[in-house]
Amino acid sequence: MPLLYETVDDTAQVQIDGELTIYTAADLSAQWLPHLGATPRMEVDLSQVTEMDGAGLQLLLMVLREAPKAGTHLTVTGRSKAVTETLELCNLPA
Repeated sequence: MPLLYETVDDTAQVQIDGELTIYTAADLSAQWLPHLGATPRMEVDLSQVTEMDGAGLQLLLMVLREAPKAGTHLTVTGRSKAVTETLELCNLPA
């Protein structure tokens, strides 16, 4: 499960390519969480997520909650069909 991370100026650009599921959440968490607070801004592109389940949603919600605590303004810049469907299923803003 690749998490692509690149810093441009003062913004971290993160892209998740593939599954955001129980099978990848722990590995993604270990790669993603240490970057919170490293830059003032983080843009997360979820347009390449092929599958998302409850564990993936939990990770996303945790990162959204923890980013401001770490001093990072986080925005989601893209959503795949799988992400949109999961958010809608849970009655969360898509």
